[in-house]
Amino acid sequence: MTKKHILITGGAGFIGSNLAATLSKKHGREVVVVDDFSSGDWRNLIHVDCEVRAADSDDANVLQEIADGRYEAVYHEAAITDTTIMDQRLMVEVNTNAFAKILEAAHQSGTRVIYASSAGTYGNSPAPNTIGVGEEPENIYGFSKLLMDRIAARWYGKHSAPIIGLRYFNVYGCGEHHKNEKDGTKTASMMLQWYEKAKAGEALRLFKYGEQMRDFVYIQDVVGANIAALTSTQSGVCNVGSGKARPYNDIVACLGKSLEQHFTPEYFDNPFPFFQNHTEADLSETSRILNWQPSWSLEQGITDYMSHLEAGHRGPQVIV
Repeated sequence: MTKKHILITGGAGFIGSNLAATLSKKHGREVVVVDDFSSGDWRNLIHVDCEVRAADSDDANVLQEIADGRYEAVYHEAAITDTTIMDQRLMVEVNTNAFAKILEAAHQSGTRVIYASSAGTYGNSPAPNTIGVGEEPENIYGFSKLLMDRIAARWYGKHSAPIIGLRYFNVYGCGEHHKNEKDGTKTASMMLQWYEKAKAGEALRLFKYGEQMRDFVYIQDVVGANIAALTSTQSGVCNVGSGKARPYNDIVACLGKSLEQHFTPEYFDNPFPFFQNHTEADLSETSRILNWQPSWSLEQGITDYMSHLEAGHRGPQVIV
């Protein structure tokens, strides 16, 4: 079999579907999406020309195809992404164990692996967040991702192709609607959650007092980092963020400007003891390994995102 195909696990999800659309439509790749649809959404793939399979990421047939060398690269985006889930065994089985099996299969064929790590690995360590420093996760989700990074590092010297982990910070953009529609939970970005509240005439509610600092990164930049990882010659873990921390109050201000409205937030106590109060991506390793830098500011990203939402756009974008 040719290695022109690219496998995307979790390809019906937010980041995975944007990546599938871009690789298929812009880069001419034959994309195979594998998703168990526990959190992904079929509607994200309506306009994406790809092969779609309902399966776990560590499905025996999928692992065999990886081992046989069918794929040019494996993008492993599949995971439990709900950070409020506290089932430790389930989180490690789904996020960490499955990834270990993918690496073992990829080693047999020398296939490049690019996988989703997380800024959750840093917990509440002081920002800026630097690879290898302050990796003190506050919940089992962040720990499962840190375990993935450690497993990957053990393969660096033995695997013939690069293995690249991308620690996503707070990602927002087109293709995340489904994250507000599963089982009554709302896990989409605050940009989308507050947009929907604003359109419904509801108050925008923030944890007291909206001054928590986060690194918000637009989906266009996240896909750009993933595409850069496809040609990188080095293994390693890279932060994927804007490189600039911004308070939640700034999101409200940007939304108001984009929607030509004035919002007075309602502040309430934060019920989550593991909530990250300040994240900011140090991009030095990212620049070195990927030769990539973000392009979108918070203002630019929110303005662009709001224009798509106002036009009724739901699914992923082809990132140009």
